[in-house]
Amino acid sequence: MKFSEVIGQAEVKQHLLQMVHEDKLPHALMFCGPQGAGKLPLALAFAQYLLCENPSQDEACQQCSSCRMLEQWSHPDLHFSFPVCKKKSTDHPVSDDFLPEWREQLSTSVYFDTENWLNDIKAENQQIVHYVYESDSLQKKLALKASQGGRKVIILWLPERMNIEMANKLLKLIEEPPQKTHFLLVSEEPEMVLGTIQSRVQRINVPALNEEEISQALQHNLALPPDEANVMGHVAQGSYTEALKRVEAGSEEKVFFDLFKQLMRQSYMRKIKELRQWADTVSELGRERQKRLLIFYQRMIRENFMFNFHRQDLNYETMEENDFSVNFARFINEKNVIRIMNELSDAQRDIEQNVNPRMVFFDLSLKMIVLLINKN
Repeated sequence: MKFSEVIGQAEVKQHLLQMVHEDKLPHALMFCGPQGAGKLPLALAFAQYLLCENPSQDEACQQCSSCRMLEQWSHPDLHFSFPVCKKKSTDHPVSDDFLPEWREQLSTSVYFDTENWLNDIKAENQQIVHYVYESDSLQKKLALKASQGGRKVIILWLPERMNIEMANKLLKLIEEPPQKTHFLLVSEEPEMVLGTIQSRVQRINVPALNEEEISQALQHNLALPPDEANVMGHVAQGSYTEALKRVEAGSEEKVFFDLFKQLMRQSYMRKIKELRQWADTVSELGRERQKRLLIFYQRMIRENFMFNFHRQDLNYETMEENDFSVNFARFINEKNVIRIMNELSDAQRDIEQNVNPRMVFFDLSLKMIVLLINKN
């Protein structure tokens, strides 16, 4: 992972390199910032730079044995720690148990989030945690000498998901680290990290990406046409991970959007029979897709409400969604927007609690008939 492969973040890259060149690199850094800004890719690129045998002024050489090993994410002096799940209540899971899935994800894309990781380890309905057994595993690894005779690097993803025992043991490791050992923590919610750990790491703030950086990356990496890439760069709101999800989920969101248009048009026209058929159709999607559909609908209501303010910079819609909003947005206003959002949120809660989906969605459609009456 080269610095040049990290999208944007020129100032952060320069700051990291400057610490190395001036011999002012602390033993523990915590990369913080919004999701999808590139915190983990920066940590990975920095780890490769630190482990490279012949780095240039601003990049790893890509030729030495260390760099070649890092192409497969298998360098003996680079250790990963990330939250995992228990398959059984008696399990004592550690990161090493899930290293094949982790390396496969890194090989696929270094821009991912917890939802992607949950899917990777087939733990969609479970909590992922750094368990205390992880600290014991790290201690054993750090007790060994560096195989290449240089530095050792630990990348710890999502330290806010450490249980208290793990956090306290990690604190001791950070307070008294082995020589030439560097901890790179990558946090989505740094305020949730144990306060004593926060006070012992140097924070690296990673800002959100701008629209042009995301657009250029989509054109370069995915060969998206400029117009489509520009729209995705805008709706992603600074997150390349979100932009990738929008591209990948295009077909699913197209289905959701078509069903959204059906719901709103049939509710406005009070077509009860058609609404019943709509509810039957949605009830066949499966609960996970139904939850994503309701989250999508909440976003659409928000975007249509904001459309009425005629502030393009506050709208995050695709071109097709924007075309629909031209005629539909006036039906979403201060008289009904909160009530509609509440009904969608309640429906999502009911689906999560396994309420009969046909009842949930038909009830939602009937309520929408009344709510759409309150227009300007």
